[in-house]
Amino acid sequence: MAIAAAAVIVPLGLLFFISGLAVNLIQAVCFVLIRPLSKNTYRKINRVLAELLWLQLVWLVDWWAGVKIEVFADHESFNLMGKEHALVICNHRSDIDWLVGWVLAQRSGCLGSTLAVMKKSSKFLPVIGWSMWFSEYLFLERSWAKDENTLKAGIQRLKDFPRPFWLALFVEGTRFTQAKLLAAQEYATSQGLPVPRNVLIPRTKGFVSAVSHMRSFVPAIYDMTVAIPKSSPSPTMLRLFKGQSSVVHVHVKRRLMKELPETDEAVAQWCKDLFVEKDKLLDKHIAEDTFSDQPLQDIGRPIKSLLVVASWACLVAYGAYNFLQWSSLLSSWKGIALSAVGLAIVTILMQIMILFSQSERSTPAKVAPGKPKNNSESSEARRDKQQ
Repeated sequence: MAIAAAAVIVPLGLLFFISGLAVNLIQAVCFVLIRPLSKNTYRKINRVLAELLWLQLVWLVDWWAGVKIEVFADHESFNLMGKEHALVICNHRSDIDWLVGWVLAQRSGCLGSTLAVMKKSSKFLPVIGWSMWFSEYLFLERSWAKDENTLKAGIQRLKDFPRPFWLALFVEGTRFTQAKLLAAQEYATSQGLPVPRNVLIPRTKGFVSAVSHMRSFVPAIYDMTVAIPKSSPSPTMLRLFKGQSSVVHVHVKRRLMKELPETDEAVAQWCKDLFVEKDKLLDKHIAEDTFSDQPLQDIGRPIKSLLVVASWACLVAYGAYNFLQWSSLLSSWKGIALSAVGLAIVTILMQIMILFSQSERSTPAKVAPGKPKNNSESSEARRDKQQ
């Protein structure tokens, strides 16, 4: 990490981790004392706590880096966002797709009740992963034998969720890179499937299971497609911390859950067809540098995240000043050494967070060429064995 970048990242990291640990502590207390008595009360309190943490990252996008997110959606779909339960599916195009989703959730009023299906290692990330665990995110191991029951149980727990929620599911299973695209193209060619150009081949078992268990209480699927205009650099966590802007286009189409097919096989095919359609939509975006089939919606830039960050900064600064006055920490070499160790830990944690978000370091989808599709074993089963 460059010295200039560290000079910005370390103070932001200190603010995020100190305030985040405070949020985690309150979440833990509420989990132990309130949740056993009233799950709904715990969820309402946790929604506010999670939002106080996530808004710092929304501030990073909106105010520090000034990332411009342009949303293309019909007026009916846009007005319903945040007013109903929804399963959100999206292509995994950039390192900060999850943050883009949080920004849209914040604009829709459901940031604190936005959930996602994540890989299991995510919950061990200090502060952010711990808060996700308290917020009932679903963590999978990428082994369907273990994940099937985990996903089912996690979704069933959401039936009595007290506020509209979004559950985000990246069905491609990994972030997009050219290397992963080449592997997906080789696999598609070997199986006689449509060869993707801008997306990866969806892994449908998780989606089929989610639809099966959510049909009865989730009315809609939000089909989101993320694209980066040609004139904009791709956004990354490091660019955000450096205050470097980007532009992100998001196409949103609301699809009714009741219109999906009934059988698991048909739902799986529906998902595959959707990504073929998404691929064509991205072809059109590449040609036109916009999503011309839907109107551009104004999502604004609310000051709420700015106020929350300013409040956290004042609280942390006040607390740090009083602690240093009381402890005289910087008046001895031992205290200075402990402070240096603390800063080093924060720097390492921020570096881990940045590396964790990078698509080049994400776990690849293990797709390899298989036998021709007339083989008795299905292509979907072979892919699962390779994962």
